[in-house]
Parts: sequence; C-alpha cells; structure tokens
Amino acid sequence: MKLFKIRGGVHPDDRKRLASEQPIETLPLPDLLHIPLQQHIGAPASPAVRRGQRVAKGDLLAQGQGMISAPVHAPTSGRIMGVGQYPAHHASGLSVPTITLQPDGEDRWSDAIQGVDDPFALEPEAIAARVAAAGIVGLGGATFPSAVKLDLRKRYTIQTLVINGAECEPYLTCDDRLMREHSEAVIDGIRIMAQALGVTQIVIGIEDNKPQAQAAMAVAASIDPNIRIARLPTRYPMGSEKHLVQTLTGRETPARGLTADIGVVVHNPATAFAVHEALRFGYPLVARVVTVSGSAISRPANVRVPLGTRVQDLIAHCGGFKEEPTRLISGGPMMGQPLPSTRVPMVKGSNGVLALTAAETGQSDVRPCIRCATCVQACPCGLVPLEMVAHIHAGDLEGAVKRGLMDCIGCGSCAYVCPGHIPLVQFLNHAKGEMAARGRSKQKQMETKRLAEQRTARMEAIKRAKREQMEQRKREMAARKKAEAEAAQQAAAATTEPVASETES
Repeated sequence: MKLFKIRGGVHPDDRKRLASEQPIETLPLPDLLHIPLQQHIGAPASPAVRRGQRVAKGDLLAQGQGMISAPVHAPTSGRIMGVGQYPAHHASGLSVPTITLQPDGEDRWSDAIQGVDDPFALEPEAIAARVAAAGIVGLGGATFPSAVKLDLRKRYTIQTLVINGAECEPYLTCDDRLMREHSEAVIDGIRIMAQALGVTQIVIGIEDNKPQAQAAMAVAASIDPNIRIARLPTRYPMGSEKHLVQTLTGRETPARGLTADIGVVVHNPATAFAVHEALRFGYPLVARVVTVSGSAISRPANVRVPLGTRVQDLIAHCGGFKEEPTRLISGGPMMGQPLPSTRVPMVKGSNGVLALTAAETGQSDVRPCIRCATCVQACPCGLVPLEMVAHIHAGDLEGAVKRGLMDCIGCGSCAYVCPGHIPLVQFLNHAKGEMAARGRSKQKQMETKRLAEQRTARMEAIKRAKREQMEQRKREMAARKKAEAEAAQQAAAATTEPVASETES
C-alpha cells in the first residue's frame, strides 16, 4: 500500500538481534507476586480481597473505579498475604497500594472463567464490556484502558483500525515474537476489535526489520480481505501513534487531538492477543510477553511473565547479569524509564527490561549548544528543541510552551543526534512535568476558590434563611398579639354591654 513520508526521525542501531531469535518462554511462578492496584492510566482500582483470602487464577483482586480505570486480576492461584504499600514500577521508586499474593503452585483457573463461542455474534457494547471486565489496557506502553478506545465509535466516526506493530524502539522484540508465533490469535483479536468499532478497514503496520512477522501476519490475515499489511520503513519513532497514522493515511492528527478526530483508532498486537484470549477463553489480563535484553544480561530472552513478578526474578530466570549494568531501564532505551531497583514488580505496561552497559549507554560529557540545528532536523513533530531548551534554561516555561513544548512526544530523537550530548529530551520532559504541576496547582487553587465561594454562598443562604425565619416569627408574634388584643377588647365589650342595659332600665 502507498505510504506517506513524515518529517524527522533517526536510525539508531536497533540491537534487536540480541533477543529476536529467542522464542517466547514461560517464566516459572515466583515465590511472591506484588500486584499494584494501578497499572493503567486513570483512577486506581479498589481492593476486592482481604488478607488471608484464597483466590484462583483470574479472580478479581481489585475493581476499576470510574470511567477511566481497569480492574486487576489474580495472575495465579494462591493466598493473599496482604494489601499494603510496595515500591512502584516507576523511576521514583515511591510506594503504591499493592496486593501481595503467595502462589500455591497449582496455577488453577477460576471456575467462573468462561469464553464466547462466537464473539462476532456479540453486539459492540458487549465486546467492549468483556474487554473492560478483563482489565485489558494498551500493552504498547500507554496503558490506556482498551475498552474506552473501543467505545470511541459512540463519539467519533471511525473508519479505520490501525495495528501498531512497528515496535521501533531498539532491543524490544516481544511484539515481533508474538506476531511470529501467535499470528492467528493476534489476527482474531484484531477482527474482534474491528467488530467492536464497527469498521471494515484494518491496516497492520510492521517495520521492514521484522520480515518474518510480516510474512506470518500476511498468511494469517489472508482469511479477511479487509486486512492490509503495511511494510513500514525502519525508522524511529515510526511507532508513535500519530506519526504512524500519518505514514499510513497521509492525514495529520490535530495538535493535542486524538487520531479518532480523523477517523482512526490505533491498537497494539499484544492488546489484540489479549482481546482474543479474553473473548475466546474468558481469560483476564494476568500475564504479558516481555523482552529482557542488553549486553549486561547473560541470556537475552522473550518471556511470558505473570504480572506482579519482581524484576529480580525475571533477570534471574535469564541467567542474571554478566556484568553490573550502568543503567536498568523499563521499556526501550529511547522512551523508557530508569528502574530504581530490581525489587519492583512487572506491570501491564512493561514491555521490556534492559540492562545496559557503559558502552551501550554512550555517556559523554555535555558540551555547549553550537546551534547546529541537528535536533531540528531530527524532530518528527517539526519543533525547534534548541529554542525550547534555551527558554527552559532561562526559566521561561511559558515561552517554551509558545514554541510547541506541549506538542513534544518525548521520543528522544533530538538528544540522540545532538553532537554536544545535551540531554534535550530530559529538559523538555522536566518542563512538561513542571507545567503539568503548575496546571494542577492552578486547578487546585480554582477548585479551592470555588469551594470557598460555595461555602460563603451557603453560609449567606443559611443566615438569610435564619433572618427570614426570625422576621416570620416576629410577624407571627405581632399578629398573635394583635389577635389577642382584639379578642380582649371584644371580651371587654361583651362584658360592659349588659351592665349598660341594666342602668338604662
């Protein structure tokens, strides 16, 4: 199919060969699983179990709260050891609400697990409801609840479902292996999602450095003439949702808008596989495929991991470290986040664990900007990173915003090509975080002001009501006194009238 050119981008060494030929293997159950209540964008789930409770695999551990949320399920059978705080799978390392589960070794599925014989006979709402109940989120890393995206047909006119199989980050090969080994299941999940969205146009984008995945998916997709395989050029960040859609359709997503604004919904192959398992077998999302790679890893691999497994257990399964890594990263090296320790648990959005050596991180001394504009040429969003960073250095975040700060996707292309090794993307991400914090502070102030005004209005209404009640009581008392006085006068008049009559006689 015809592809459209996009601006910018870089060509880093993909280093996928470390794990690309390693078939998916299943991690043995660890001694303990630490399952965070928030593994998705939106409100955290609310615990539905208690300490000491026995659960089966797939049982509900925590219920999603609100419109944007997702439930959490037991990755295996066992006993709940506690509901408390545990370090998060996040660079901060802060503790978050977490359920600790001790596996019993049986790995026994719940009796309530039940699939659907023919998912295509279901109404779109029923498919979305089952996806929501299974706790499925975007497994490409965004972790947006998938059912919410499937319901976008209610607000937008959707014509096309795009499957993002680019997997453009270096090292990562979990989607590649999933498309190679489970292509029929992935295609089935894609067709079920298309049924939920009510679309017939389906495009699967896969980069050219994955020829085996392209071939396997093409064979599996041959059952449906509405599915097209797009062979994408190997270029980072081709996996960026908006840039992928522009490459495939030639249409640009509005600034700070959604691809749904132009009639496109994007999902990930791993998400499609999870939808297949949820609809066909009733399995909730309790495990995912993860790439463990980097030169510091003894045996790079693609592993199907129960959610809640500690990173240290995953690394031990891969033979441990050959040497102490300079950097431990969750996700890819371009947009991934540093991990504070190996104690943190694997979560739904963790598609990779990378242990990188000093040679791989390429750390060098930072030199001053020479305004060569190499970062401008690399930026896929058409921004001028050097100008934005100059405003950030000067403390002028508003100036950076005017130059497009909030349109930055944080892909790291600018920092990758900078000859001065300036951490441009880190400056930009810090500034975006600061602006978000300011926005929250402003919103909090506005909310506080609104609540104060409501309280003032409420107190004034109470005072006014009291004054009206007092005035009403005064009027009633005056009326009662007047009535009593009139009654007394009438009684007096009635008493003196017979006396007057006797005197006359």
